[in-house]
Amino acid sequence: MTPETIKIDTLVVGAGQAGVAMSEHLTRLDIPHLVLEKNRIAEAWRSARWDSMVANGPAWHDRFPGMEFAGDPDGFVAKEQVADYFVAYAQQFNAPIRTGVEVKRLRRNQGRPGFTVETTQGTIEALHVVAATGPFQRPVIPAIAPREPELHQIHSAHYRNPQQLPEGAVLVVGAGSSGVQIADELRRAGREVYLSVGPHDRPPRSYRNRDFCWWLGVLGLWDLSSSEPGKEHVTIAVSGARGGRTVDFRRLANEGITLVGRTQSFEQGVATFSADLAENIARGDENYLGLLDVADAWVERNGASLPEEPEAREMLPDPECVTDPILSLDLARSGVTSIIWATGYATDHNWMEVDAFDEQGKPRHQRGVSSESGIYFLGLPWLSRRGSTFIWGVWHDAKHIADHIATRRNYEHYLPSGE
Repeated sequence: MTPETIKIDTLVVGAGQAGVAMSEHLTRLDIPHLVLEKNRIAEAWRSARWDSMVANGPAWHDRFPGMEFAGDPDGFVAKEQVADYFVAYAQQFNAPIRTGVEVKRLRRNQGRPGFTVETTQGTIEALHVVAATGPFQRPVIPAIAPREPELHQIHSAHYRNPQQLPEGAVLVVGAGSSGVQIADELRRAGREVYLSVGPHDRPPRSYRNRDFCWWLGVLGLWDLSSSEPGKEHVTIAVSGARGGRTVDFRRLANEGITLVGRTQSFEQGVATFSADLAENIARGDENYLGLLDVADAWVERNGASLPEEPEAREMLPDPECVTDPILSLDLARSGVTSIIWATGYATDHNWMEVDAFDEQGKPRHQRGVSSESGIYFLGLPWLSRRGSTFIWGVWHDAKHIADHIATRRNYEHYLPSGE
């Protein structure tokens, strides 16, 4: 980029899956645009994931329509291959992506249309701006984290492999997809592991010879426009690791992981946990069995020739850590030297100085179209549907936003006859 001001119709900030999808649709509509990325294309897949991480959906499902993954379509793609996929996808249509450029500030122009965007390599003026930075921008470690300097504490975003941690037991806080997979990997590496389990959904990895992604599709559940009341922030325990297996907390306990309830506090080296472990696991079971029920009903209603799987409803007995839960844990006496916080992320739109956010700082939008004219959001959870943060879902959301920009351009460029 040159120091002088660049003028462009549409600026896309971020070149992960959302930014690449957005660029494809803008290219299709012949809308001049530029994509800025502060790192490399799809950098989060490379450097904000652990070494063994794979996609949580099978390759046939977690992709864009315009290109398939190489290899087994029913397999779960490794993170580096996912990143390479987006690089290759962008090359297919020569996406105008500039890497190594960070956006520092965006503000609306006064007395003229559009926005002025300050970057580390100059200034850009754009009529439309798409924030395609996604939901995983700032790792969140809750305020209850202990202050003892001898404890090694990291967020799951910074975990890479068991060798990264000091010797000793590990407490993993959070039992969504990341927490479960990391805890399982640590246990298989010979570590003693405590896993703090909160409320969660626990779908089957597969049922009746179909992946749960397929079931959500045929049941219309991917297209739900809003989450159930009270479940806006409930995590989903699902994994594609080691070929994909249904997450079973009882099995994890039988394999040596000690389950505890939600982490409440730390005081003088002692962690305390809620007495909600059995309840959280039972509610996860309800979610699991509920999906089996509606799947069975769909098979019967449609006369589908899918094999029955009665063993999917069999449950292991509750392990001792569930029937007699640990409510407090002296970390030093238990040998815990590390805590991994698999506690999610927060968005960070501090660079956007526009009237597009509510009192809590959350974007105000309708299917990604912001309350601030000319501003768009892409890649956020439930942007338009349940599948909005999945690879295929963000592609469809990007199409809607690109079409909206195209419609705006038609109005902006309209001239009455005779002018």
